[in-house]
Amino acid sequence: MDSLSETKFEYLTPIQALTLPIALKGHDVAGQGQTGTGKTAAFLVAVMQRLLTEPPRQLDRKPKGAAPRALILAPTRELAIQIEKDAILLGSKTGLKFALAYGGVDYEKQRSKIEQGVDILIGTPGRIIDYFKQGVYHLQGIQSIVLDEADRMFDLGFIKDIRYVLRRLPKPDQRLGLLFSATLSYKVLELAYEHMNQPEKVAVESDHVTADRVRQVIYFPANNEKLPLLIGLIRAKDPGRTMVFSNTKMNVDRITRTLDANGLNAAALSGDVPQKKRQSLLKRFHAGEIDILVATDVAARGLHIPDVSHVINYDLPDNAEDYVHRIGRTARLGADGDAISFACEDYAFALPEIEAYVGRKIPSESVDPALLADITTVARRSRPPRGGRPQNRSGGSGGGGGRRRR
Repeated sequence: MDSLSETKFEYLTPIQALTLPIALKGHDVAGQGQTGTGKTAAFLVAVMQRLLTEPPRQLDRKPKGAAPRALILAPTRELAIQIEKDAILLGSKTGLKFALAYGGVDYEKQRSKIEQGVDILIGTPGRIIDYFKQGVYHLQGIQSIVLDEADRMFDLGFIKDIRYVLRRLPKPDQRLGLLFSATLSYKVLELAYEHMNQPEKVAVESDHVTADRVRQVIYFPANNEKLPLLIGLIRAKDPGRTMVFSNTKMNVDRITRTLDANGLNAAALSGDVPQKKRQSLLKRFHAGEIDILVATDVAARGLHIPDVSHVINYDLPDNAEDYVHRIGRTARLGADGDAISFACEDYAFALPEIEAYVGRKIPSESVDPALLADITTVARRSRPPRGGRPQNRSGGSGGGGGRRRR
């Protein structure tokens, strides 16, 4: 309670109000809620309360390795990192120890921290299983398991890893199980009922898939109008913090370089950006040192970035659920936000499915010629020839013909 008071945690969000009364009584929960509704605090409070009020499990034979009492699995590194930050914040007065395990960085450092003793282990499936197989820790003392963004686990192909972990935990009736997902699809519910103890299903805003405080609008530009329209809208609206989503890494690179060439402070975030650089970019974006973050769907889920004022779908996503996750970057926890989408020649076909999924027609606006900015264009980056280094082009066609590369 001291920790909650210090963080000014006073009022429950709807998902917290539904989850906590059930979980605090020791019953399993399968919860559906939009991104940014406070799911993390809901499961952290429930898990910490259980560990503080229930003694550690006594084992007849102590296995090798550390003995975490709770395990929290997340689909992405960024989400795992954010969960640990929230856990440290909410549990600062509890005396509980937290450890983080995710791929890409700090292998020995993460291992050492787990070996020193941990109450709540947070991580992504791959690194979690790696340390488990090496005997760094065991799972026989687990008193609570959390699966966050379970639908994303399926999308990213982690479901076999998740089942591997769940089958090595104490029986469902011997632990608290909490599962959260943006959508409780058949496959997610099947996972819940197979590996949880009669979970109670709770759902928030099931009639409104997208947050009510997101102002959505869609434009129908020609392909050659997209970059001028993007820059024109950013200049006209002067947003404080903007995320731009594209479907491909190549487009993310081109959009970022074009924004930069036209005096806008932008950075690119995609799957091939090294983990340390990704964390640095997110930190700078959070601090306001970067105004615009251009990203693929790697950034659509699991990132806690407050005060994002605008989300722009430069490309409409092929998957309707990804649309919801993208625009969920704004209007978080009661704030207002704007979601602007381009239904262009290549991706307009996805619009009917998106509108059917969100249950409403997205308001449209015409492309005002005044919004089409005169811009400095940049060349597409050519791919290096197979088996060799990139050619140093000083002329020719296709790669920008002698234009200096940024």
